[in-house]
Amino acid sequence: MKLAADLIAFSRRLGHDFARPELLLRAVTHSSLSSPTRPDNQRLEFLGDRVLGLVMAEALLKADRAASEGQLAPRFNALVRREACADVAREIGLGDVLKLGRSEMMSGGRRKEALLADAMEAVIAAVYRDAGFETARDMVLRLWGARIEQVKPDARDAKTALQEWAQARGQQPPRYVEIAREGPDHAPVFTIAARLETGEEAKATAGAKRQAEQAAAAALLKSLHRSPS
Repeated sequence: MKLAADLIAFSRRLGHDFARPELLLRAVTHSSLSSPTRPDNQRLEFLGDRVLGLVMAEALLKADRAASEGQLAPRFNALVRREACADVAREIGLGDVLKLGRSEMMSGGRRKEALLADAMEAVIAAVYRDAGFETARDMVLRLWGARIEQVKPDARDAKTALQEWAQARGQQPPRYVEIAREGPDHAPVFTIAARLETGEEAKATAGAKRQAEQAAAAALLKSLHRSPS
């Protein structure tokens, strides 16, 4: 099969010329547009998640030969979690070539973090199936780039760190409460409060619930670290 012009341009940004272009088409096809003759990217996403995980595990072991498993795990999570995958997807314009159903397109699917992250993993799997692990690994390392070298030694995300802070003091896990949702359906803005059972809280606003929760947790942690524990 022959790729459309937008996918040809995307494959160039990706740095891979597909011998089996149908794999790329499948990788960018969301379930909202799938049909019996046009499979979606969910199976590729499943595979790509594992390929990405292996690439990052190898890279981290190579980058810090003295680190323990406990030190490597949060760095690994920071590099493979949804936010990281979506950031890479935005950098290469993956949202522009997603194949979406009308309802998903109208609701801003091209900008949704979950869709971008899932599609990024599917694209990784498509390259893996098209050209093998070494080619997929080289592509991932190139796209993730400085993120691997710059990942923080303690790379726990804010929600994890806040939960551990609460558990260490015998408290229940933090609660995340949606305070407000504004803007159109295709580009909502969420305000979330992170709350501890002892009454401390902090709020944050972002274009995705997960981002707002992380920002609220980070703000609350900062406030807690300024005050006596």
